[in-house]
Amino acid sequence: MSSTELPGVRSTATPTSLPEADRVDGGERLRTVALPGLEMNVRFRPAEREGLPAALFVHGLGGSSQNWSALMERLAHTVDGEAVDLPGFGWSPPPVDRNYSVTAQARAVIRHLDAAGRGPVHLFGNSLGGAVSTRVAAVRPDLVRTLTLVSPALPELRVQKSAVPTALLAVPGTAALFGRLTRGLTAEQRTRGVTDLCYGDPARVTPEGFRGAVEEMERRMALPYFWDAMSRSSRGIVDAYTLGGQHGLWRQAGRVLAPTLLVYGGRDRLVSYRMARKAAAAYRGSRLLSLPEAGHVAMMEYPEVVAAAFRELAHDADRDTADGKGR
Repeated sequence: MSSTELPGVRSTATPTSLPEADRVDGGERLRTVALPGLEMNVRFRPAEREGLPAALFVHGLGGSSQNWSALMERLAHTVDGEAVDLPGFGWSPPPVDRNYSVTAQARAVIRHLDAAGRGPVHLFGNSLGGAVSTRVAAVRPDLVRTLTLVSPALPELRVQKSAVPTALLAVPGTAALFGRLTRGLTAEQRTRGVTDLCYGDPARVTPEGFRGAVEEMERRMALPYFWDAMSRSSRGIVDAYTLGGQHGLWRQAGRVLAPTLLVYGGRDRLVSYRMARKAAAAYRGSRLLSLPEAGHVAMMEYPEVVAAAFRELAHDADRDTADGKGR
């Protein structure tokens, strides 16, 4: 479970409008997708060439589409990628019904894919986004070509101590208490805390990336719905952890048909590395990428390695599909 915005592509927008296409750094562009009761910001890179397969990236709790910029850049010649800001995060406004459950977030992703007609896609998810993407792949296999999960937020019996504060946000009233207790912290102090929590080695964050993250932190903290989105999303994860039967996340992981790549960091302080083996057994025929020096956001810390592993997954999936058609 990511805690809040991480160092990434610097945005130059104001809270009332999205950046113009030529004002987004790194060759990225933004657009707004409006659906009944739902509005989402989508970050994308113009396709390097025609005919590339579609990909969709889903961020974690408190994160945004910026968390995928480094990986999207390295996969620009492989996929036609876009990343969403889930409702209430990044540049997306809160959902009208204020429903931040994992099911509601998965429904938002499905609605976007159905409206855009981009499926099946190579679906990526980090942390909360991993739980959301698992649910999407389980209930709508027609929309998912492959599944890549970076430190997915799946139920754990023994939660790591460093993840407890994030889990406590699910308790009613705690978000307001956190807000009062941390009121004296500067945006730089908050950002440093998040970086230390989410990165295996915080020194990998460049000075420019850190400055951009501080500015984004200032913008996000000024939003009137910031703490509400955080607390309700945390509650949504906790609720998803307690669901049993066919709606349980582990049960749904076993229903995923798409070829799956699991990425775990040995220094992850939010999702335990010990969950990697259980996850590899749950997702049928999955492959596991273990990065001993990575933390919770391996796609930001080691984008080249994650990109290479995904290319192998996609290549093998395409080969198996071709072989199946041949038979």
